[in-house]
Parts: sequence; C-alpha cells; structure tokens
Amino acid sequence: MREIFRYLKPHVPKMLGGFVFKFSGTVVELLIPMILSYIIDDVVPTGNITLVYWWGGAMLLCAVMALVNNIVATRMASAVAREATRSIRHDLFAKISYLSSRQIDDFSIPSLESRLTTDTYNVNQVIGMMQRLGVRAPILLVGGIFVTMAMEPVLTLVMIAIMPFIGIVVWLVTRKGVPMYTYLQKGIDIMVRTVRENISGIRVIKALSRTEQEKEHFSQVNREVVNRETRASITMGITNPMMNLFLNTGLTLVVVVGAFRVNSGVTKVGAIIAFLSYFTIILNAMLSITRLFVMYSRGSASASRICEVLYTREVLKVTEAPAVSEKAHVVFDDVSFSYQKKGDDISHISFTLQKGETLGIIGGTGSGKSTIAALLMRLYERDSGSVRISGRPVESIPPEELHTKFGVVFQNDVLFADTIASNIDFGRNLPQERIVQAAQCAQAMEFIDSLPDGFQHMLTPRGTNLSGGQKQRVLLARALAGYSEILILDDSSSALDYRTDASLRKALRENYSDVTTIVIAQRVSSILHADHILVLEDGKALGYGTHEELMETCPLYREISESQMGGDFD
Repeated sequence: MREIFRYLKPHVPKMLGGFVFKFSGTVVELLIPMILSYIIDDVVPTGNITLVYWWGGAMLLCAVMALVNNIVATRMASAVAREATRSIRHDLFAKISYLSSRQIDDFSIPSLESRLTTDTYNVNQVIGMMQRLGVRAPILLVGGIFVTMAMEPVLTLVMIAIMPFIGIVVWLVTRKGVPMYTYLQKGIDIMVRTVRENISGIRVIKALSRTEQEKEHFSQVNREVVNRETRASITMGITNPMMNLFLNTGLTLVVVVGAFRVNSGVTKVGAIIAFLSYFTIILNAMLSITRLFVMYSRGSASASRICEVLYTREVLKVTEAPAVSEKAHVVFDDVSFSYQKKGDDISHISFTLQKGETLGIIGGTGSGKSTIAALLMRLYERDSGSVRISGRPVESIPPEELHTKFGVVFQNDVLFADTIASNIDFGRNLPQERIVQAAQCAQAMEFIDSLPDGFQHMLTPRGTNLSGGQKQRVLLARALAGYSEILILDDSSSALDYRTDASLRKALRENYSDVTTIVIAQRVSSILHADHILVLEDGKALGYGTHEELMETCPLYREISESQMGGDFD
C-alpha cells in the first residue's frame, strides 16, 4: 500500500485542507457532551432559563459547525480519492499497454482487467476512507479519552483497561484477512475470465445448445467467489462482535463504578451523563477504526496486485547490438523460440528477404506460423539466433521506431466501435485520400459504397455488424493505409472468396511492390506467386523455395497443394 501513497503527493495541500476541516469539526463535536454536562450540573440548578437557552444554542451551533466541516472535508476527501485513483488507473493502463506479450500471458488478460477495475475501486475506497474515518475516528478516540480523563480519571482508567484486548483482536484478524482478500481477488479474476469467454463465444454456445451448461459453469465460479468473500467477511467480521463485547463490558463497569461514585457524592450526575456520551463516541470511533482496518485489508491486497503490474520489470529492453552490413531487408538467422521454455515451438528457422519481396508461410495449426511474425515484431524475445531488419537486430531498435515499420493484420484482429474511416485511420491522422486508396486496394470499396453512410458507417464493438469477409477487408485497409515498410498478413484472407483474394493479391503487387510482405496462409492460392515460401510443421522448416521448387522437393507442400487445387497450375 505504501507504493500507492506516492499518488497522493500532488494532493497534499487539499488533504491538509480537508484535515483542518475534519479536525475542527471533530473537536467541535467533542465539545457538545461537555456543554451538556455544564448545563445539567451548573446552569439548570440556577433556574435561569435564559442561560439554558444560550447554552442550548451553543450546543446547536457546535452541531451545525461539526456537520458543515465534516461535509466539506468529506467532499475534499472524495475529490482526492477520485483524482488519485484516476492517476493510478491511467498509469496502470499505460503500463499494461507496454507489457510484453509474455508478461501479459503470465498475468492473464482477465486478471489485468480485474486489477484495472475492481482493484482500483478498492484502493479508491481506502483512500477516501483513510481521509474521513482515518482522521475523524482517531481524533474522537484520543480526544474522548483525554476529555474523560480530565472529567473522571477513575472511570477513564476502567475504559482504558479494555483497549489492549481490542488491539490484539484487530491485529490478529487483520493479519489473517489480507491474504484472504488476495485469494478473493484471484477468484474474481477467474470469474472475469469466465464472463469474457462466454461473451466472446456466445454465438457458439447458442449454436451448440450449451447455454444451460455454461450457466451451471458460471454458477460454480460465482459460488466459489461468494464462498471466498464469505470466508473473508466472516473473518474480518469477528472484530465487530468482539469489539462490542469488550466495549459494552467496559460500559457496564463504568455505569456500575459511576453509580457508586455518584451515590458517594464524588461525581455529579451531569458528569456521568457526559461521560456516557463520550463513551458512546469512543465506542463508535473504535467501530469505525475496525471498519477502516477491514477496508484497509481489502485495499492493501488490491494495492499489492496493482503494484505487481506497475513495478514489474521491463523484459524487452533495448540493448546495444552491432548492425550487420547486409543488403537484405528482413533476416531470420537460425532462430529458435519456446513459449513455455520446455520445448522449442520453432526451431532453427532461417530465411532472407530483400526489400519488396514476399514470403509466404504455410503449415498446419500450431506449426509456428504466427510465432515467426511475433518474433519479427519483437512481441516475444527469441531464445537463440538473430532477427534483423535492414541489418539491425530487432532488440537494438526502440519499440516506438520498430512498430512503425509494420502494417499488420493479425489472425484474430479487432475492430472498434467507431466509424469505418476511424478504424482504418486508427488515430494516425491519415489524409482521406490514403484511407480511400487503402480501402480500394483491400477490395473494401464495393461494400463501403453500398452502405448509406459510407466511410462514416458506425461499427458495433468487434465489428459484429459486418460479415467475416467485410471485417477482414477493413482490417486489411487499416494495415495498408500506413504504407509501412513491412506488411504482415496473418491468415487475413481466409474469409475472402477466391476472386476477391486474387484481386487483393494483384492490387498488392501493383501498389505495394516496394513493401516487404509476409503472408501467413492456409490456402496455397494465397501464396502461390510469393518470391519465397516457407513450409512449417511442428515448428520446423520442411521446405523453403518457390512454388515450383516446393512442388518438386517438399512432399508436405505438394500434398497440401494437390488437396486444395488438384495439382499444380499457374
């Protein structure tokens, strides 16, 4: 939790102002029982009703001042909590944006979503409560004890005697509660993941009549979260009844001792009434501190989860590496890589592309096709070998420079809830002519022109109001619009018919002939005319060459070609 406090530094002046208002309001609140004691013991016996009205008015004034000051302080505390949480959420989002793909895999997307939402909310609650109850409750507690000590030292000592027992209970419960709330947040991660999976696969679930099974699965996950929260709440809830037990025991002792002291004439009735009022104030202050510890336990667990992300070390650092003098544009030199570090997912991959050449990559599912693209863009760090662009190792190129070199269509790419033009532009402030040109090359103009709003047609989240082929064409237009030096098309034409696919390949040859292109495909027709074709199986290169060469030398490629096209053709 201490790491989170740095977000409060810019708000120290406002926090100090809130402290002043909260402190003055709380002190005024402590005066009310004292004035009541004075009225009962000293004013009422005089029979002067005017004085009673005056001192009663003073009590009312103190109550109004306490109310106003507490409202102002609470509003200031809420503002600080809101702004601090916004900064935390911004930095957390920014950090997530720069995490490597391996780090995202380790944290998991549902967990990152939970940290960005639920955990930041818990921290917000703690920051606000620390400024409200964290100031008011200790002042009421300590101030009440000092005032009662001045009024009735003997009765105060009776009350103080129970404080160590309360402290021990709070310490033990808090020590056990923090790990339980961490465990609860992990359960929430699982629930978020389950919800994401069900929402993403809702069409498949309905099509296969799996609704009831998925409802039962979610119910199990939800019950587990409820059970974890129940266990944590029960553990933390022990403090309230234990506090009530100790404090009410103390109250009983105070009443008994006070009765004897009043009976013996040592103490006045007004003082006992005031003392009981202060005891109630102290009781409520202790209960508030207990609630604060409960919330702090939850917020501390959430803060730790947030700091795990904020302070995670950057693994894809830019390192100094000598450039290689070579004419090739893209080079993979004996590259191997493993996701789990148990066995290579790709092994000893090598190829060389000159500027403007096209590489086609084909192979079965899980053969490592997309992994090659990820290593080229340095979304992951290769385990061995070298990946170079224009002679520069990719690890020596700053990310902001490296990623501008690519136009990419991923296998499961995303369209956003915005206009078609905005999805193609993607915040790059491209001229309209470039957007139109990219859409024409991507064969998207045909359906865009048929829409009433054209490029201003609003898409739903993930582009669900477009067909699969239409989505792929918009995604292709987005990749082409930037006119990057390297174009990566990862299974980007699988939803296109053969005619549209052929038109796309022709447009790429005519308009992007100087762009080095890597086409990852399932169809031989998509890579038939590539300058080089890499055939993968289980992460290993089984063939490399042109279509004609592979038909002669690579049985796997020949088998795929014949099964799809019935043999070789031009």
